[in-house]
Amino acid sequence: MTLNPEYDTLAKTFVQQFYSFFDDPARRATLASFYNENSSMLTFEGEQFFGCSKIMQKIQSLTFQKIAHSITAVDAQPMFDGGILISVLGQLKTDDDPPHSFNQVFVLKPQPDTGSFYVAHDCFRLSLHSM
Repeated sequence: MTLNPEYDTLAKTFVQQFYSFFDDPARRATLASFYNENSSMLTFEGEQFFGCSKIMQKIQSLTFQKIAHSITAVDAQPMFDGGILISVLGQLKTDDDPPHSFNQVFVLKPQPDTGSFYVAHDCFRLSLHSM
């Protein structure tokens, strides 16, 4: 495969859609459509989950009632296998807690014969520093 010339536009569109679904409790379950049962992985604050069903169990187990992501920067790179590497920097606010900075990295891989992508890798970490 060759490098995808639309990687930047695809990355920014994906990020906007992903967080709009995540932030809306009525549409949060739609995030399952981004993941693959046999080849998606999530690392969330050091815990690892494999497959769409385990990833969605983790997402649905989060205890906040309200969440809002504010995106500061989206950096993307095309991958030689047709995938896209995406790094997201931003802040999130849950319930009445103060905003926290976060970093999330995605690797999107092309779905064979569909022209669409799925999240193969998703690494999320709050930017909390403790001494």
